[in-house]
Amino acid sequence: MRGDAGRVVDDLRRWLDAPATEDDDPPRLVVETSGSTGAPKRVVLGRNAVLASVRASAARLAQVRGAEASGPWVLALPPTFVAGLQVLARSLAAGHEPVLLERDGWPDGDGWSISLVPTQLRRLLEDPTATAALRRAHTVLLGGGPTGDLRERAAAAGVHVVATYGSAETAGGCVYDGLPLDGVAVALGEGGRIRIGGPTLFDGYAGDPEQTAAVLRDGWFHTSDAGTIDADGRLCVIGRVDDVIVSGGLNVPGPAVAARLQAHPDVAAAEVVGVDDAEWGRAVVAVVEPRAERPAPSLAELRDWVAGELPRAWAPRRVVHVDRVPLMAQGKPDRRALRRLAEEAHGRDRTSEGDGR
Repeated sequence: MRGDAGRVVDDLRRWLDAPATEDDDPPRLVVETSGSTGAPKRVVLGRNAVLASVRASAARLAQVRGAEASGPWVLALPPTFVAGLQVLARSLAAGHEPVLLERDGWPDGDGWSISLVPTQLRRLLEDPTATAALRRAHTVLLGGGPTGDLRERAAAAGVHVVATYGSAETAGGCVYDGLPLDGVAVALGEGGRIRIGGPTLFDGYAGDPEQTAAVLRDGWFHTSDAGTIDADGRLCVIGRVDDVIVSGGLNVPGPAVAARLQAHPDVAAAEVVGVDDAEWGRAVVAVVEPRAERPAPSLAELRDWVAGELPRAWAPRRVVHVDRVPLMAQGKPDRRALRRLAEEAHGRDRTSEGDGR
């Protein structure tokens, strides 16, 4: 799918309505991944997988809210990535024309739904007009990164949030609030690596059979994420396997540190990356966007803040203050840009500013 939102809506409508072939599926849809940590992949999705996701999502949201959504879905994400594409597909499948937020503004009335990434929700909750609009939503789906204290802040503002986990390879979010959608299977492999099975899985990567074979095995998609599953079967995503920073011989889960930093009252957004360091092997560096009209918290303050709930050894060794945390087009953190910022700052002064362990 390519083009502006209006064109994608028209193309997707034709694709969803296209006559079925012998395998009851029209030509496949190709969706690119964000490429936030490397080269984008071209994910091939069948219509059956997309509609299986649409149906399972609608059923789960009706269950958790006690009533079906009566309105359209609102597009606030790029339509060519899977999260935005699924917003359009959910709306069209339910018989509603999608609302394009950038063009149409917030819809009147209630019963509509929207999908956001954490940075978007964080900023919208600071806007009284946007917050009032979100209160009217049936559901705000939230995915694409650590949520920090956003669930609590949204609930306090009267906004109903459901946290999602998934990827283009799973036709979008397939785990809601830690529980797999109907038909979706979740299991853990070596090192806690998450694997996913079920009817929403992709067919493979276009033109890349080797990469396809590496992640699609025995009916399972082997993700790049690590997690845990509790006694109630609820999945907790720790983060990407390569987001674990080995610093001083300890495994530091970057997303957990970022989530703690994002809960600081003077922090609008924060991300954590690892950079090469002669003393620690890899040093934990925080890239922090201070909240508007609030003082930028110091490294010492942020280290103490992290240590208030997490091991002090996980606290960042350096902080980089930025006006805005760099984002990809779909609102996810740009990991390559973050790493460049951290490496530049760390390279200017390799003397640790942190206190001892």
